[in-house]
Amino acid sequence: MSDAILLENLTRLIVVILNYRTPSLTIECLRSLVSEVRTLKGTRVIVSDNASGDGSVEKIQTAIDTEGWGEWASLLPLDRNGGYAFGNNAAIRLGLQSTHPPSYLMLLNPDTIVRPGALKALLDFMDEHPHVGIAGARLEDSDGTPQCSAFRFHTIFSELDSGLRLGVVSKLLSRWVVAPPVREQTYQTDWVCGAAMIIRRQVFESVGLLDEKYFLYFEEVDFCLQAKKAGFPCWHVSEARVMHLAGQSTGVTDTKRPPKRLPKYWFDSRRRYFLKNHGLLYAAAADAVWMFAFILWRWRRVVQRKPDKDPPKLMIDFLLNSVFLKGSHV
Repeated sequence: MSDAILLENLTRLIVVILNYRTPSLTIECLRSLVSEVRTLKGTRVIVSDNASGDGSVEKIQTAIDTEGWGEWASLLPLDRNGGYAFGNNAAIRLGLQSTHPPSYLMLLNPDTIVRPGALKALLDFMDEHPHVGIAGARLEDSDGTPQCSAFRFHTIFSELDSGLRLGVVSKLLSRWVVAPPVREQTYQTDWVCGAAMIIRRQVFESVGLLDEKYFLYFEEVDFCLQAKKAGFPCWHVSEARVMHLAGQSTGVTDTKRPPKRLPKYWFDSRRRYFLKNHGLLYAAAADAVWMFAFILWRWRRVVQRKPDKDPPKLMIDFLLNSVFLKGSHV
């Protein structure tokens, strides 16, 4: 990687793309940024590779060289896969420690295609609202159908709703539902999806980098919560449109395929979030509420002959990774 790319006249925006064994997606994501970078002076892109070991580094570097993207894009190969926060932090740290640190840093998934004008919309919003610390783009399917990309923080009430899945209860708990109905306008929210989120430099200076004890999932939720505690609100910007091939980079949340068994790190991240931000008693209550609600849902699913769309072995995996068996270890 050329450090000159980071240090020369960089005062505006660094876009960080974290690659792990998705070189084709990453290259197409870079391609979608070409026109954006050309119209936004002082914008640079760092592709951080989490020790893919599958030829990703060579393929991405070849694309950067052959496409002539080297003036604005650089590659940062890492020596191990330390997770989402680790990989992003490596690039963020370089930007913050550079001679001319950027005003903003943006996290962008490799399984995204940036629509024309999306970066400008995010930058304009942040410039016009200097009190805002974080803003997320409108994520959408290839046909323009919006995805839920603005969320509420996880609570005991949201865990009840998540486990029970009963319409009347969801209505009563609508204030706490993590994924509320998609709204078309720009508005303040608790947290936004890390697939496309822009962060003011002062947020990092105030709360630090992403928590690397999260391997994958919940790190952006936690980061937005820390930012909120420090006085930096989070907004969803509907004018910034980004196509998101949901789940393509991780394979966990791909809704177009049969559900996979949730990996251990998902449960570890969830447990860490509740323990870190709410304490052991609250985390235990959240686990108990979810399991009780989920048992009721499974019973209702059998009685009403509803299809089983849950990940395999979800209940036993949840129990084995709950605070009741894992304690406060995170």
